Amino acid sequence: MRAAVLVFPGSNCDRDLAVAFNAAGFSVDMVWHKDASLPDGIDIVGIPGGFSFGDYLRCGAIAARSPITKALKAHVERGGYALGICNGFQVLTETGLLPGALMRNAALKFVCRTVPLEVATASSAFTEGYSRGQVLQIPVAHHDGNYVADDTLAAQLNAEDRVAFRYGEEVNGATDRIAGVLSENRRVLGMMPHPERAAEAAQGSSDGAAMFAGLAATALTA
Repeated sequence: MRAAVLVFPGSNCDRDLAVAFNAAGFSVDMVWHKDASLPDGIDIVGIPGGFSFGDYLRCGAIAARSPITKALKAHVERGGYALGICNGFQVLTETGLLPGALMRNAALKFVCRTVPLEVATASSAFTEGYSRGQVLQIPVAHHDGNYVADDTLAAQLNAEDRVAFRYGEEVNGATDRIAGVLSENRRVLGMMPHPERAAEAAQGSSDGAAMFAGLAATALTA
């Protein structure tokens, strides 16, 4: 099982994500944003949180145009898995690999705390280790995490069971409290909360560990 974690100038959760993948049994390759290709045999690409390129222009906009992004798109288009967390979610929307947009938090303040996170679907490799309706304790740390979807998109995501997670309380003004969404083939997940920061008890919650364990099991059978 192999995971690639992309690294951009300003990434600050890349090592955390690599540790979480490694603890679940993945070997991990750290891939610099200027690389033009991914290593052979990658099962999943992780796009970590942080402030890629200092969040200039729009969060994730410059990272979405880095050389490695073409390889990420090719990986996804051939059915590969990808997980974008926080800034990684922003990158996925900027590349068009996920719909919607991440805007400034409704209260115009940086939010950094552990929040209740409701599992909206268990029907994906990312969430099959949970039960629908289960409430997790997962930290958030973002200023531009307000997921915005118009009525048509929100209805489509709900109809297709592509909302992966919802906040259990008001956090940032997100449409329908959406905290994570899946691609049409359910192999790409973007989410604002940080499961890699809740992957072992020493971090205050191990509720994120089941996500990485489930992905490892999927990689063995995909």
